[in-house]
Amino acid sequence: MNTEITNSIRYIGVDDLDIDLFESQYVVPEGMSYNSYLILDEKIAVMDTADRRKAAEWHKNLLAALDGRKPDYLVVHHMEPDHAAMVAQLTEEFPQLTVVLSAAALKMLGQFFEHTDFTGRTLTVKEGDTLSLGSHQLSFIAAPMVHWPEVLMSYESQEKVLFSADAFGKFGALVNETDDWACEARRYYFNICGKYGTQVQNVLRKAAALDIRTICPLHGPVLSGDLTPYLNLYNTWSLYEPETEGVFVAYASIHGGTAAAAQRLAEMLRQAGAQKVAISDLTRDDMAEAIEDAFRYPRMIVCASSYDAGVFPVMHDFLFHLQIKNYQKRRVGILENGSWAPSAGKVMRTMLEGMKEIDIAEPVVTIRSRMKETDLPALQALAEAMAK
Repeated sequence: MNTEITNSIRYIGVDDLDIDLFESQYVVPEGMSYNSYLILDEKIAVMDTADRRKAAEWHKNLLAALDGRKPDYLVVHHMEPDHAAMVAQLTEEFPQLTVVLSAAALKMLGQFFEHTDFTGRTLTVKEGDTLSLGSHQLSFIAAPMVHWPEVLMSYESQEKVLFSADAFGKFGALVNETDDWACEARRYYFNICGKYGTQVQNVLRKAAALDIRTICPLHGPVLSGDLTPYLNLYNTWSLYEPETEGVFVAYASIHGGTAAAAQRLAEMLRQAGAQKVAISDLTRDDMAEAIEDAFRYPRMIVCASSYDAGVFPVMHDFLFHLQIKNYQKRRVGILENGSWAPSAGKVMRTMLEGMKEIDIAEPVVTIRSRMKETDLPALQALAEAMAK
């Protein structure tokens, strides 16, 4: 990307094209970016570092942007290792450097950097505090649990730039960036921040009082121009409101019988007038994308085989993910399969009823081993109950 965000703010981040799993769980076929920025003024501020995987490249970018000058501050918006891995290294290289961070982040410094003495090297800031760099002034915004408790954002008032930490980030390296920001931003949001809708709403209310022209997140592209589409999507997502009209069908099949029933159900949904039907094989498809689709649509049908007097584990895993990501405000249909003692439906219902404002649709459909002609009326009834 263009390293010049404004005349005095530079991008010094790096792309990681070799990573296979972000946070050891999310597939990132298009890589990942670790964003970092530099504000050049009477005082120079480094805005976060990067992941240790790309330490050498990040350091090269930093020195090139400094062009012989020395930084005065390192602002740590988020202590997670993909953004703060070089904090100790930077304080050793630049003895005059002051680390600016929240009180909660200060407590974490020693946890990550056991052998570094930060005594006299830190400046603790909180909501409403400011830091003058000369003509640029940073105002700090507390953003706890978006998505760690120590998170800060900062707003630079002259250039009207919001440094948003992990908010407004997305999966994907910048070299692979496309115009479709929402696709990977949505998958990123619900899997990284999805649990914390209330906290995101709090930050959005604070942001609404600011004149923001550019958003600089810690992952993904710098956002500028008309910011309304990004802000509107974050508002929808953090309110747990559906984004797209339609039905999501998620199935977990052992020998293909449940898969056939789920696919037939998807056909019936389309015939019954569902505006869009998305379908996912939980045994093979990306779990993070299935989580994304569960939140994207207002209605979902879960179809699973019974297993060990419970439910096929991959479906249990999927519903567990929904629980911890605060899934709510949805209508859900259930289809179970069992050759001798169907049990999946009971387990799925129990897990779903433990979530907020979940409406279980009737009928709950049971098939035995393979879908038969006699099962079709119940499937049709479920499709019609969920299609509109």
